[in-house]
Amino acid sequence: MSLHLSQRARQVTPFLAMEIMEQAKLLEQQGREIIYLCLGEPDFPTPQKIITAATQAIEAGHTTYTHSLGLLELRQQICHHYLQRYGVTIVPEQVLVSAGTSPLMLLLFAALLDPGDELILTNPGYACYANFIRFNGGTPVEILTRAEDGFQPRPAEVKKVLSPRSRGILINSPSNPTGSLIPTDWLQQLAELDVPIISDEIYHGLTYQGEEHSILEFTDQAFVLGGFSKAYAMTGWRLGYLIAPLAAVRVLQNLHQNFLICASSFIQYAGITALRDCQEDVTAMRSAYDERRQFIVARLRQLGFPIHSEPVGAFYVLADARHLSTNSLALARKILDSTGVAVTPGIDFGSGAEGFLRFSYANSLDKLRDAMDRLEQWLHQR
Repeated sequence: MSLHLSQRARQVTPFLAMEIMEQAKLLEQQGREIIYLCLGEPDFPTPQKIITAATQAIEAGHTTYTHSLGLLELRQQICHHYLQRYGVTIVPEQVLVSAGTSPLMLLLFAALLDPGDELILTNPGYACYANFIRFNGGTPVEILTRAEDGFQPRPAEVKKVLSPRSRGILINSPSNPTGSLIPTDWLQQLAELDVPIISDEIYHGLTYQGEEHSILEFTDQAFVLGGFSKAYAMTGWRLGYLIAPLAAVRVLQNLHQNFLICASSFIQYAGITALRDCQEDVTAMRSAYDERRQFIVARLRQLGFPIHSEPVGAFYVLADARHLSTNSLALARKILDSTGVAVTPGIDFGSGAEGFLRFSYANSLDKLRDAMDRLEQWLHQR
């Protein structure tokens, strides 16, 4: 039998953060003590109120399908959150709830892109964006960003690459891998361009300096990706949402009905509780992340790693390691093998981050200290 795998599937590149994690797991199985700084995986337990809400929903029999857009009460709560947090008015009919933001990106790009259509995004940027675009037949148009701009896109440079095939501009603030924010005036200028903005706001709630803004403060013709994984320590729960202009919702809903049906019902009840009752938990976690942020930035600089854009949000530091190697994947693997510290190679985020390493501080302060000590010892040995 001859097995054929589609070109579309074969062109999806590995997610190197996961590759490093999987290599680390193999070393762990061999008895090595590994410190994981490679993934955006909060080390905090999910707040107890959220766990209780989920178990109570199961016991109450909320284990069936829901409306394909999501529970009305959850969508109403998301609308209330955006009104309270950003002063933005949206309606529940604009909100699509699903099993995390990743499937929503897949559906959104399927809705926006015909073969050959373009989406504009930054380099460096989140590793999986370009694969989502190409898988849906689109063409990623990358803007090489600058360290002095926090690796965020200048509106004038975005405007230069707009074409008749442009179907959206993808932004991420606070960002992965740099933890930077897009300046408010830049958001306004981007919103004024004649193309939809797709704003990945998954790290909202985790900003330590400055003010995070939703793109919906500047335009109602935008798509917003948000969720519960990062700020609420709910990565494994798989719960996210997409806010879309009403004109796009019917198509998105049809895609969701066919390909995903709905998000888990009892987890949606947990999401209601997260938004309504767990802001104090988010505040406490954010305070801990901020302490870790300040520690790891200072320590990496002491070890000789330039940090050209100091993070102010999310839980990542993009550190310049070009004085050690211009092959970040080989360097990350060497560090893992030599020290047991798992970090993400910059090349995972695009050519603009080659030679850099991303350190996640979504781990305890004790683990971060241990990781930096191991790294220091390895550097001295070199």
